[in-house]
Amino acid sequence: MKKYIIISSVVLFVLLSNLIVVSSGCAVSQKVQNKTGIQLWGENCGRCHNAPGPGEFSAVNWEIIGRHMRIRTNITDTEEKKIIDYLKSTAN
Repeated sequence: MKKYIIISSVVLFVLLSNLIVVSSGCAVSQKVQNKTGIQLWGENCGRCHNAPGPGEFSAVNWEIIGRHMRIRTNITDTEEKKIIDYLKSTAN
């Protein structure tokens, strides 16, 4: 009986811990929400390579590039949208 209580407690603890991590990880932080597309572009795109300038691709191309790089860099949907909106606003 004692063994059952201990195992149940451990399982409950693990499940609750995962629930807390998942629920807090899904929300976009206020810090990210307050950043502009140009700030996010500078922080994320330039950390791995020399990012192309906003005028180097068309708006359609930026959509494709943005989706590809979102997957590679693990940025949020919100960050991707802000970056692409910035790039498209200055595209040729």
